[in-house]
Amino acid sequence: MSGLGQRDAVVVGAGPNGLAAAITLAEAGWSVRVIEAGETVGGGMRSGEETLPGFVHDICSAIHPLALASPVFRRWPLADHGLEWVHPPAALAHTVEEGSAALLWQDLDATASELGSDGAAWRRLFAPLVRDWERIAPAALSPLRVPRHPLAAGRFGLLAVRPAVGLAANRFEGDHARALFAGMAAHSMLRLDQAVTAGFGLVMGILGHLVGWPLPRGGTQALAGALAGYLKSLGGEIATGWRVDSLDELPPARAVLLDVGPHQLARIAGDRLPPSYRDRLTRYRYGPGVFKVDWALDGPVPWKAEGCRQAGTVHVGGTLGEIAAAEDLVGHGRHPERPFLILAQQSLFDGTRALEGTHTLWGYCHVPNGSTVDMTERIEAQVERFAPGFRDLILARKVRPPAAVEAYNANYVGGDINGGAQDLRQLFARPVARWSPYTTPVDGLYLCSSSTPPGGGVHGLCGWHAAQAVLGRAGVRR
Repeated sequence: MSGLGQRDAVVVGAGPNGLAAAITLAEAGWSVRVIEAGETVGGGMRSGEETLPGFVHDICSAIHPLALASPVFRRWPLADHGLEWVHPPAALAHTVEEGSAALLWQDLDATASELGSDGAAWRRLFAPLVRDWERIAPAALSPLRVPRHPLAAGRFGLLAVRPAVGLAANRFEGDHARALFAGMAAHSMLRLDQAVTAGFGLVMGILGHLVGWPLPRGGTQALAGALAGYLKSLGGEIATGWRVDSLDELPPARAVLLDVGPHQLARIAGDRLPPSYRDRLTRYRYGPGVFKVDWALDGPVPWKAEGCRQAGTVHVGGTLGEIAAAEDLVGHGRHPERPFLILAQQSLFDGTRALEGTHTLWGYCHVPNGSTVDMTERIEAQVERFAPGFRDLILARKVRPPAAVEAYNANYVGGDINGGAQDLRQLFARPVARWSPYTTPVDGLYLCSSSTPPGGGVHGLCGWHAAQAVLGRAGVRR
């Protein structure tokens, strides 16, 4: 491979973190080549006609509050490379009862006003966190360090470390506020009685009030395309259709950054890694997987609760107790009859996603890692519960059980789209406990995937932090 010519850096994997790492190095003047196994860039940011011609589905990620709020993405001229954000009127709707829903509006006061007696409590919880987010974010979205703003970070941390069930039950009295918070916390893919799950609910709520929960016009692939376009404008190179199984296959470079999981790192680096470090990588723990379904529909979802028609994202799961029970079963290796669902109805707000008069629906539920149980019927029954007549609208569906999710992206081991369990033990010490989790014992070899802090999500921060580690070791002033 040496005939390909040496670059300062080679990045393996063109997901959000690999592209973010490459852009950061290219901005610093480094020559960069990105190598991607797929035929297109994107990793978890791809879109395609999964069901029928004319229906554009997001294959993995769909709704992107973290991408819009990302401290790195928002610095880059992605709009100049084709990215346009679509903002549904409401960030989120949560079905509580068959005919009612709780809504998360970007306007904090509007959200509070619809939560009745819990409105004041919602405002007391979120108003100071939204106000202080710029002080909180560096600590919340970075490896474990002494925070620059210890008071703001400390106030957030004391709330974030709690179990979501406890915080919701103690702060709110009514089903709507409790369920709204629990659904956001369930993005953790952990049991809601576990520590730090409240932090996920807080971050999702803060982002909703700050930037909303937007979607890229035309599909999430537009975000991948914008990142790739900006990288190329900086002189970066991208090679697709190139699967890397060993470091020996790579062209020479000062630094190699792998946007892969710990198990893949152990395989690709092989004997170059010290046995003790390699053993720690193989003991890395993955969380629950997802069972995903995309639908082509002959009309919009017929929600009983009118508010659901105003939101790009709909959480389907009922009350706090129902959601907690479903996630508890998954956490103990079982499959709930009434799973908690995360749905996205992009075509209501982006006419490029479906043929005129028709719609798409994107969704998944959590299942035990590596599950082989077909959840299609349970998922559709749960939607039907809150939207009678839904089944009659289905023109086609594309089902992705955990094995298919992993086949699509090898980083999603057992269907875990977060790149590993994000519990208290692995939230910051991922993939292993090191002062710089992005470095490895091999000189010039770095890890930049979501298996490093701050973990899963389309934000590019794992790649940015890894690139900062590369520049720091090279003595480049940052």
